[in-house]
Amino acid sequence: MLGLGMCGVDRVRGAEIPPVPRGYTRIHDPSTVTRDGGRWWVFGTGRGIVSRWSTNRLDWQEGPSVFREAPAWATEWVPGHRFRYWAPDVIRVGDRFFLYYSVSTWGSRQSAIGLARARTLDPDAAGGGWEDAGPVIRTTPDNDYNAIDPAAFLDRDGRLWLVFGSYWSGIKLMELDPDTGLRKDPAAPLVSLAWKEAIEAAALLRHGDTYFLFVNWGQCCRGTNSTYEIRVGRSHTVTGPYLDREGRDLRQGGGSLFLGSLGRFIGPGHAAFFEADGRWWVSYHFYDAEQGGRSALDILPLEWDAEGWPVVQPRRE
Repeated sequence: MLGLGMCGVDRVRGAEIPPVPRGYTRIHDPSTVTRDGGRWWVFGTGRGIVSRWSTNRLDWQEGPSVFREAPAWATEWVPGHRFRYWAPDVIRVGDRFFLYYSVSTWGSRQSAIGLARARTLDPDAAGGGWEDAGPVIRTTPDNDYNAIDPAAFLDRDGRLWLVFGSYWSGIKLMELDPDTGLRKDPAAPLVSLAWKEAIEAAALLRHGDTYFLFVNWGQCCRGTNSTYEIRVGRSHTVTGPYLDREGRDLRQGGGSLFLGSLGRFIGPGHAAFFEADGRWWVSYHFYDAEQGGRSALDILPLEWDAEGWPVVQPRRE
């Protein structure tokens, strides 16, 4: 989400908006869809971080916000954030869940990525509820990158990574401590993965021995005028370099189209990946042309082409 912030895309004026069809739920910047017990959970941008849950990934119910009040450190660092946290991501590491989220205001690099920890995603279960673990990384206007749009990635060797960034000098990568969820070595330099004039919402995926970096190009948060599209590159190492289908480095503006606008599905963004039913799936939000440009969740099966690239069949209905 831009570091230029959440712009209230769910507030639609004028005509009555029909209900979202089955399989969609209204959400913006959805996290990785994650299972805990008999429920699937997804988190999104909103007051205190919004949540939705489902037993079948089709029929979604509104869950509670992650936070009932703003963490003191977040209010001190970004006084104007108004209790609206952007673009969360959640991951299970061992017997705990780590939830990363953005604290910022529109167009600012006075930002932070925060961490909340929980033993279960169900707030009503024994031991439920989120613990504020403070900031993972912070930026100021003196930095040439922005600490928003986090996406966590747990590699097969147990190393935990966080990819993040928006505009300015682009997408960054840092290693996390899997025991705490915090930055493993605060003095370690960040790794630059991708750059474009308008880039954000990165995510990582591994397939076999190949790593894939997904990013968004374009503008979000403008309803049906949004120009978001998801681009991809691949690498033999998590730290890159990531190249697109034509061999262009994502650090120099490369990136092959993975998913763009089609029909009612405008401005797809914030891709995340999960396994279920013996296969991989991709989740993302889009601005629904039949819902007044409101943002909604969609989930598609992930396929692989003959050259080993991830592909999806976009919806047309």
